[in-house]
Amino acid sequence: VETAERLIIQTLKHPKNLLIEARELSVSYDGRTVNRPVSFTVAQGERAALIGRNGAGKSSVLKLILGEAIGHSGTLSIAGNLTVSYVAQDTSFLCGTLRELCRKEGLDESLLKAILRKLDFSRPQLEAPVETYSGGQKKKVLIARSLARPAHLYLWDEPLNFIDVLSRIQIEELILAGKPTMLFVEHDAVFREKIATKTIGLE
Repeated sequence: VETAERLIIQTLKHPKNLLIEARELSVSYDGRTVNRPVSFTVAQGERAALIGRNGAGKSSVLKLILGEAIGHSGTLSIAGNLTVSYVAQDTSFLCGTLRELCRKEGLDESLLKAILRKLDFSRPQLEAPVETYSGGQKKKVLIARSLARPAHLYLWDEPLNFIDVLSRIQIEELILAGKPTMLFVEHDAVFREKIATKTIGLE
């Protein structure tokens, strides 16, 4: 990918090395535990891939770190004043224009649009309602939103869903060059092998 099309990630340095520590963590839905207790840590500079079958609670672990009220047992410790940037698996909540999204979330509109231009958006697309976007374009909006927000920790849930090959290469290069601290879910084994410095298995 040419330098002009290179994506950039702005990572923040946290005073603590250990950002996440889980001990005997199990997630439950409607009182039913969905995974065996798992213990893991995520330290600065690590890129940890959460792996496991569908329904094993991978997305729920990410949401738990975000502070959502997810049923669980065990303990989850998160470093204080941690800035987290999240890419959701689901894109259906996106609506309105990119300008409205930036205004609502306090994002730099020109930065977000510059990232999307690098991810192959045409100028007219940038002005169109997000509801008219394809699944891949919506996912790119979530990735751009994440990249437009400096963070200590990046939680990405299936970032490659519907993503074209060129954009996927850009995203891989971005992560390998920028070395963000990440906890991510991705079914694509080749991407995981390239990107992850460690794996955490949910059974």
